[in-house]
Amino acid sequence: MNPLHVFPFRDRWSSTTASVVGMAMLFVAVGMGLATIVAVVDGRDVAALAVATGITALIGAVLFHVATPGSQDPAAVFNAVGATWVVASLLGALPYLLAGTFAVAGRPWAVVLADALFESISGFSCTGSTVFGGHNPIEAQGPGILMYRQLTQWAGGMGIVVLVVMVLPSLRSSGLGLINAEAPGMEVARLAPRISTTAIWFWGIYAGFTVFVAVGLLVAGMGPFDAVAHAFSTASTGGFSTRDASIGHWDSLSIEVVLIVAMILGGANFTLHSGMLRRRRIGHHRDPEFRGYLAMIAAGVLLVTLLLVDDGMGVGRAIRSAVFNVVTLGTSSGFGNATGEGSAGDFTSWGSGPQMILLLFLVFGGCTGSTAGGVKVMRLQVGLSHAYRTLRSFRRPRAVLMVRHGRARDPELLVERIAGFMVVYGLLVVGGTMVVAALGTDLVTAVGGVIGSLGNMGPALGEAGPTASFADAYPTPARMVLAVLMLIGRLEIFPMLLMLVAPYRALDGATRGMRIRARGRLGR
Repeated sequence: MNPLHVFPFRDRWSSTTASVVGMAMLFVAVGMGLATIVAVVDGRDVAALAVATGITALIGAVLFHVATPGSQDPAAVFNAVGATWVVASLLGALPYLLAGTFAVAGRPWAVVLADALFESISGFSCTGSTVFGGHNPIEAQGPGILMYRQLTQWAGGMGIVVLVVMVLPSLRSSGLGLINAEAPGMEVARLAPRISTTAIWFWGIYAGFTVFVAVGLLVAGMGPFDAVAHAFSTASTGGFSTRDASIGHWDSLSIEVVLIVAMILGGANFTLHSGMLRRRRIGHHRDPEFRGYLAMIAAGVLLVTLLLVDDGMGVGRAIRSAVFNVVTLGTSSGFGNATGEGSAGDFTSWGSGPQMILLLFLVFGGCTGSTAGGVKVMRLQVGLSHAYRTLRSFRRPRAVLMVRHGRARDPELLVERIAGFMVVYGLLVVGGTMVVAALGTDLVTAVGGVIGSLGNMGPALGEAGPTASFADAYPTPARMVLAVLMLIGRLEIFPMLLMLVAPYRALDGATRGMRIRARGRLGR
């Protein structure tokens, strides 16, 4: 027998998951490579980033070379997307581990590994929660690690798999399914006849938006490195910062204004941005979700401002604190403008009323089809419309009443999916809170962390506020629970369940095939 006939590089493995993961890891390696170039500036962490780049590139190249896209049914597609994010998070921890980023004296190796994995998942899922803190300041890190950290969020914002669809035409019809699986909350509109062109459109708008934010921050007074780094995390609504005090480090109204505008745009549906560029006119105001999104932010700002003034804060400071924190949580960006613990921007020091309003924004987040996390405004609108229909049906039991979203009528299947999502979401919040609290966290901090992780928000309530480190707020086992919830929040509940079903289906199919072949041999 010719050994080449059994060598895997000759007979390529038919696997959509392996093919997509392989190409995605090559893109992750490119990001690590860029961070390596940045690290050369001061010479720190160069070897660690270079080795991590090589390992990731090698794994990606091997998987991409030996595998070719196979089954493209929904379960296989969701499995490919879910596996991509899991593998990216695992390999994404390599730079932190090799550079000893979290290897602080006295911390066990298992905790160091957990911290590296947590930071990686938080980055790729665009959550923005961090385990950096007083024991290990962000500002003590080299520029290479800091830029790599920001790049994880930028890659995760629009989605690594969307990049894969751009350059892997063999995916054909599954391309839109892959994009939809990675853009939770809605079915992404086809912007062009070819799926790859649609992916290019999304990433083109995303990259252009990033440049726009970077220029705005430069004009507002940030240095070049910080401006570029924060542009990456702003466009992705991720929230990572190069400073321990986040945006509070600059205490600059002009920087906050630029970020507020950018965060609102980042939390809007990118399909609206695309339509504006193609038609050369603004059409955002015609979208019912966008109008509801702005109305929620405006109402939240007004209520929080009034409550802060009532609690004794000055009007000007109350407006500034309310606008920034409502927007940063309402878009799941997670930046903080607190200049220190207990300052006006530290919402954990506010009264219970403003904090309850912020909790609502932790839940709902931005618009569908955006880089924002949370339940999404569209689901809230459809849910409220469904509740109103239910109330009306008591008065008119024989009437045929429709759920409306703006002027459009939503099909019953969509209503059922949203209702099912909200039930499972509620169960995850309750169950996650119970687990995290049982692992040694107070109830307020536990519920805030669970909701923030599911919504990819970043800071939470209680001991996990905008000035806190998750390493101090949660024990290591609890942080691992939150890390899993981050992934679920990024890919959403039902896609994650389908991802878990896919291996079972494959195993069941293989077992069934073995039984059929065995019966055939017995029959002969």
